[in-house]
Amino acid sequence: MHMQTAEIFLIAMAIIFSIPYLLWRLGRTEYYAPLVVVQIIAGILLGPGLLGAVFPTYYSFVFNPAVIQALNGVAWWAVMLFVMIAGLELDLSQVWQNRRETGVTAGLALGIPLLCGAGVASAALLFDGWKGEGAASWQFVLGVGMSCAVTALPILVLLMEKLGILREPIGQRILRYASLDDLAIWGVLALILMDWSRVGRQLIFIAAFVAAACGIRAIMRRIQESDRWYVALIWLAISAFGADWSGLHFMVGAFLAGASLDGHWFNRDRMDAMRHNVLLVLMPVFFLSTGLRTAWTMGGSSVFLFAAAMLAASVLGKLIGTGIAGRLLGWQRGESGLIGWLLQTKALIMIIFANILLDKQLITNATFTALLLMAVGSTMLTVPVVAPRLKRLAHLISRDA
Repeated sequence: MHMQTAEIFLIAMAIIFSIPYLLWRLGRTEYYAPLVVVQIIAGILLGPGLLGAVFPTYYSFVFNPAVIQALNGVAWWAVMLFVMIAGLELDLSQVWQNRRETGVTAGLALGIPLLCGAGVASAALLFDGWKGEGAASWQFVLGVGMSCAVTALPILVLLMEKLGILREPIGQRILRYASLDDLAIWGVLALILMDWSRVGRQLIFIAAFVAAACGIRAIMRRIQESDRWYVALIWLAISAFGADWSGLHFMVGAFLAGASLDGHWFNRDRMDAMRHNVLLVLMPVFFLSTGLRTAWTMGGSSVFLFAAAMLAASVLGKLIGTGIAGRLLGWQRGESGLIGWLLQTKALIMIIFANILLDKQLITNATFTALLLMAVGSTMLTVPVVAPRLKRLAHLISRDA
């Protein structure tokens, strides 16, 4: 029986939403793997490297080129919305008020794992199959190193909400550190993606963006809060288009669109609801489209070894970085470890980061798969490690810097 593309698309959507939910609910994975992590894992399972390899007929029927094209459109918009919200959540005024403590901690928590990850990437250059065709060695090393240094601010918010420390002093401190690192991550990404053959376009984009951002900010101050979301969505599309046209990635434009606006212009409860709804309604499609890009062509053992090396560089780098910060700033015993484990949360932002590197052919599908495994592993470790520490170190929750 011949089926229309729309019908097959709806079958794909049913699979995308039902399988992760059933795994999460029936498997009771919430403690180790929140639904968002299960959705990422399900995307890998449903991709060509695993279920597609076992059942190629199923894969070619459900995920045919027309359906994948439709899913990609939904995934692009989903991830742009998510990244814009991440930009909106940056509060640079708090960072400035606590600039010494925040700068020292954020710098070490980003710099040390970046160096560790760059070391792993440098070793990977000795072997074929990891560096993308479009990458210079420095782009590959810096890209993988930054992947090990990333902290996923939106997922960090969700996990701290789950642990009950989001609005506590320690939670707000960790948000400051992650916010500054988030800003640095996108700055480094812009450097990695700098296309010297299109530098004229990129300068035009930067100049036009600054001028347009001033205009949008003036408009935002004059309209009511309910209208700001509509204007923000228009601004998102324009900024993402400009960044992509200039040779940067549309997700860089999406982040800039959110970062150029003030979070206090938007109702906090509505912003939280918006983030949760994007995660619920749209992001599962992005996870599936991400899973469709995984590959095991170099052999599963090589991919897992590379993922394990990057996970070790990420976790140890964060713990060493926050440990040095704790000594310099006079933190209490156990404080640096608690903060280090929370800041190594990766998940979405690192996956978004890796998607951009893959789009620009700076990494191969095998490297992308290893990065994806590293992101899932780091996020799954967070709550089981942090929850018992919080019980032992309850006195630190209310301690400000």
